[in-house]
Amino acid sequence: MNGLGLPSRELALRIALAARALPDTDAKRLIGVLNSCVDAAMTDSNIAAIGLDTLKNANNGEFAEVDDGVLQHALDILKNKVPEKILPQVQAYLEGEMPGSVRIACASDDAIHVNGHFGACAWFMVYQVSGDEARLIDIRTAEIPQGLVVDDKSVFRAEQIQDCKVLYVASIGGPAAAKVVKLGIHPMKLSEVEGIAEIITQLQGVIAGTPPPWLAKAMGIEASGRFRFGREAAG
Repeated sequence: MNGLGLPSRELALRIALAARALPDTDAKRLIGVLNSCVDAAMTDSNIAAIGLDTLKNANNGEFAEVDDGVLQHALDILKNKVPEKILPQVQAYLEGEMPGSVRIACASDDAIHVNGHFGACAWFMVYQVSGDEARLIDIRTAEIPQGLVVDDKSVFRAEQIQDCKVLYVASIGGPAAAKVVKLGIHPMKLSEVEGIAEIITQLQGVIAGTPPPWLAKAMGIEASGRFRFGREAAG
């Protein structure tokens, strides 16, 4: 999410590690092959969409002789699907630094996409988002500490993101969604897996334009302003 079409720090690190998993390959060579696999900027989502056959045949079959298992392992590293996942750096944030912003949580299993089920996702990626800025301010798990007795797992998980106003998930059951709403969090169930970067870009467009009243309220806009937004949307 750097807006320059360059790989993120985390993607660049995964490319370097994936290159080491391939025979006679360095990061420069792998980047050249990956560039031939994507039509646009080299982003996490574009890299995640690359299949084994595409990588094997890219750049005139540069990796055609590489064993499929080795090539798949390199792909898994690129897509952050290996056990030793690379997580993005959390950015510093002080309350009030981003006026007109909203705090969101994204349920993710790879730190790249919203692809997690509310009740089982690996992480909640917590972002502070305004119309022109987005910061990853925390990465939270909802693992129940050993020895702690929890009456309701869904409530426990929701409480980990109680400071967030919006939750993006790939899947959430009705009863769990009701418990999330009760804590003042607006659940957004996606119809398909989407990249976190793309979701934030979409949200920023809404924030900078005419946010719906519920979002305006979450952003701290006074009631009179929310009424104005409602009138604009109706018009």
